[in-house]
Amino acid sequence: MGEVQFSNSTIFCIVVPVFFFFILTKLKSIIILKNTSTPRFPKSYPLFGSFFSILKNRETYVQWTSDIVTSTPNLTFLLHFGFSRKVIITANTANVQHVLKSRFHNYNKGDFFRNNLRDFLGDGIFNADGDNWKFQRQVSSHEFNTKSLRKFVEHVVDDELSDRLIPILELAVANKTVVDFQDILQRFAFDNICKIAFGYDPKYLSPSLPQEKFAVAFEQAVKLSSDRFSSLSPYFWKIKRALNIGSEKQLKIAIKQVRDFAKEILRNKKQEKTYSMESVDLLSRFLSSGHSDEDFVADIVISFILAGRDTTSAVLTWFFWLLSNHPEVEIEILREIGEKSEAPAYDEVKDMVYTHASLCESMRLYPPVPMDTKAVVNDDVLPDGTIVKKGMRISYHPYAMGRVEKVWGKDWAEFLPTRWLEREAEGEKWSFVSRDSYTYPVFQAGPRICLGKEMAFLQMKRVVSGVLRKFRVVPEGGEPPVYITDLTAKMKGGFSVRIEKRRVNDPME
Repeated sequence: MGEVQFSNSTIFCIVVPVFFFFILTKLKSIIILKNTSTPRFPKSYPLFGSFFSILKNRETYVQWTSDIVTSTPNLTFLLHFGFSRKVIITANTANVQHVLKSRFHNYNKGDFFRNNLRDFLGDGIFNADGDNWKFQRQVSSHEFNTKSLRKFVEHVVDDELSDRLIPILELAVANKTVVDFQDILQRFAFDNICKIAFGYDPKYLSPSLPQEKFAVAFEQAVKLSSDRFSSLSPYFWKIKRALNIGSEKQLKIAIKQVRDFAKEILRNKKQEKTYSMESVDLLSRFLSSGHSDEDFVADIVISFILAGRDTTSAVLTWFFWLLSNHPEVEIEILREIGEKSEAPAYDEVKDMVYTHASLCESMRLYPPVPMDTKAVVNDDVLPDGTIVKKGMRISYHPYAMGRVEKVWGKDWAEFLPTRWLEREAEGEKWSFVSRDSYTYPVFQAGPRICLGKEMAFLQMKRVVSGVLRKFRVVPEGGEPPVYITDLTAKMKGGFSVRIEKRRVNDPME
């Protein structure tokens, strides 16, 4: 009997605390729900947190978290990923400024982010913290501010536009074929950034639309590296990597192809010794500055390819889709293009304020990087009163920030370039009204703000003017595209369009 009583007592001692822990957890959730006045907050369970809700909403994670955070009073909430992984998600401008500027040194990439991407990006600028990041930032900043690099970028973009993109679109018109415009824009951007970064032309945007080995390997490395972030536990992908099986085996092969290719070009540059302080591509510039370590230089160049390949193509893809649904905006852009020369030079493109506003509005709704995460170095309190603990992570949410009604108004869901413009008097030209980078952190903000921001705008406006002057981009099918993300945003399944020649007497001109 004594043994039976002891067992029952033991069971009682185990069950009761677990029961009360479960009740308190549910009460805490109820209190949070009551405070936020939203039924959207995900359920959280002991040990597993909100993992089941996250899993259910995996494909629409960005939109799902956006709906939650924009429905909370202070635009901030805590998401439990399970197994003690907690992330604060915020769309609060004051919090974003605090993290990206005011307390910059207390919020870095952190081990979770770096470990997931180290195999691919190494210690490149987008995966670096501390002195390593600071050194790369200073070197890169110097190179990006040189007039010779800007001229080289202009030359590369104009050549790719006139010699490849326009002929490809003319061919689509002649053959009356449906093309994946997202794929074409990605190929355009890939050729551009490879020439700018390496001085190498992959000719990815050729009439045959080839499966260039380096480009395919790079795409796979991006996709599989991104998948690591959605793993229930980092131990899962680390075990697969140690066993060299599944997606980790594929990732290892893809990364080796990318890095071997980058190093081969680097060695060829060294042997040729054709680089100098006046060299044009970024690789030659780094070598001429005395940075000859293969891994270091490869890390930097691969990071720049990632940034230049996906961001501008993502912006332009969503821009052309939005334009197809807003003919009044296209008319205004065509009117602005018509005021320029046959092929607007960069200095002229720079003054295309309505086009600039349209691109900003497109990125407000569909930012190329919808979320970015930092790690907390030391305990802190955010401006809205949220307490953050050392080791936690915090994600600021540009996608959600573009949907905050009290910032953008009740018409936030509408595509309105004029929200970025003003006229001093009737009939005068538009002038652009910018938003501070903490309200609109599409290009990040603070010390890590994007170095290539101005170049990106100039390239995108050059593409817009070059394409719209000659063609209409007409989407196939009536279903709205689905916004998905790897490391950057994309249209699920591509962007199928018909290309039509713009007629001389087209009323939209």
